[in-house]
Amino acid sequence: QVQLVESGGGLVQAGGSLRLSCIVSGLTISAYTMGWFRQCPGKEREFVAAIDWNGGRTSYTDSVEGRFTVSKDNAKNAVYLQMNSLKPEDTAVYYCARDRVPFRTLMVGIEEYNYWGQGTQVTVSS
Repeated sequence: QVQLVESGGGLVQAGGSLRLSCIVSGLTISAYTMGWFRQCPGKEREFVAAIDWNGGRTSYTDSVEGRFTVSKDNAKNAVYLQMNSLKPEDTAVYYCARDRVPFRTLMVGIEEYNYWGQGTQVTVSS
């Protein structure tokens, strides 16, 4: 059974930090880019960050560049998102996802990912 399980979300004050985890079972992530996305109520899901198959390259949306860090542990089949200097506009449900194609460059489009977790809520109070 394929599962991507996010955890680590919660309520935090502006300026605080959270570390999201995504533990994957039932499939491997070592050959795949892993992405983090987020969705606010009434809005479309948007790209946040991605890390390539061997962890050597990362990509971030402009609004989180310098504040968020994505990392990957292929041995643990896990991906993480360290979020610092959080802002109220970071409030959303955060999802991890696996790229549909192995060994390719970083992809930011939602359609490029075919396995998704159930999401974890992040709420940042002002």
